[in-house]
Amino acid sequence: MCGGVAGLREFRRAFAALIFSLFAAAAPVRASDLFTPPDGCEVYLTVQAKGCKVSHHYICRADPAGDQWRVDFDLKGPYFVSRINAETEWLQSIDLTSGEEIRLMPGPADPASFTELTTTGTDSYDFAQSAGRSGTLRYSGFDHLTGRKTVIDGVELEETAFEFREETLSGQLIGTARGHEYIHRGWRLFFSGPSTWEGDEGRERIDRSPVRFDEPGDAGFRSVTPEYDCTAQLAALP
Repeated sequence: MCGGVAGLREFRRAFAALIFSLFAAAAPVRASDLFTPPDGCEVYLTVQAKGCKVSHHYICRADPAGDQWRVDFDLKGPYFVSRINAETEWLQSIDLTSGEEIRLMPGPADPASFTELTTTGTDSYDFAQSAGRSGTLRYSGFDHLTGRKTVIDGVELEETAFEFREETLSGQLIGTARGHEYIHRGWRLFFSGPSTWEGDEGRERIDRSPVRFDEPGDAGFRSVTPEYDCTAQLAALP
């Protein structure tokens, strides 16, 4: 589930600006353009999702084995980059629009484990992230395989149920989330599903479930143009 945790906080604007420059140069917003990853990296999967989002998953030769990256695009271009390890722990996430980043703090009390989830059917986690101006925040919760499988665009996925809490290190609750996601064992990835976030500002329901998977050779592979649920974004463009 750490997909839900990943985008919540931030880091130094200067570092994010450097990363943004790589992607901005590689990914203009014309529909005919394709995403090009940084040197030494290779894209292996493009995912078109609900909510006007397209994501590219890629691996870099210089990284430790099992690490992989994801970059998300909307109609304006790239806006979010994240890095996970083989156990799907969120090592680093960058908001490209605000210049903010979060990093996993060392020594988590209960590390997230994709292996534990797929072996036993349930994985709990309890870890902290350095979150820029928001300070260090704690996330605790679980993922559980429901036993249900679904096929999206010919790809079989397993459904999970998740819950987690976001709080300060002193124990002040910021919010809670619950919902469903999907996993693919071969790719060692979580994909978003319908979920609900509840905090001081109320309750928000989100569904960015995958709609289409494009691999090398598919027409949509590396496309930077999201294709689903984009009416609102199109109306807002100048």
